[in-house]
Amino acid sequence: MTRIISGAAGSLTLEVPGTGTRPTSDRVRESLFGALESADALADARVLDLYAGSGALGLEALSRGAATADLVEKAPRAASVLQRNARKVATASGSSAAVRVHRTTADAFLRLAGTAFDLVFLDPPYDLGEAELTATLELLRPRVDAGATVVVERAARSPEPALPAGLVHVRHKRYGDTTLWWLAPA
Repeated sequence: MTRIISGAAGSLTLEVPGTGTRPTSDRVRESLFGALESADALADARVLDLYAGSGALGLEALSRGAATADLVEKAPRAASVLQRNARKVATASGSSAAVRVHRTTADAFLRLAGTAFDLVFLDPPYDLGEAELTATLELLRPRVDAGATVVVERAARSPEPALPAGLVHVRHKRYGDTTLWWLAPA
């Protein structure tokens, strides 16, 4: 079961697509969002959730005070689930925050995005190659503000992501078979 952990829509259960996604565990999300709240990275943030799946990361940010959330998912079934989850969270939170679901690839979205983001989540399939991840990060770099936080979720066995010019590693933390890599603009 995947749920919104805290905030205006706290404890709301989210649907999870049947196949092709790997929702971030509650334990990892609790730790991640505790750190983001400590860093004051959520209030009024413009959030981008690439490879959104159920939307658990972007919708958690919205529940905790983000101003907007753009959720990007290419798989048709997952995008349908994502749309339903977005409506549920928007209704439950009663906030005026804008949530938009985009059924497209992460790279296609980034090529056309005109908005800059304050907080970005990348939770690609673990089998996404390192070169593809680096290419996505290259497209992302011009779409993040100077003080932005970028969080990349990868399998613990994956190497440290190779970063394009303009992004730097800030820290990383391992949670069982998952590692979160925190990045920032250089």
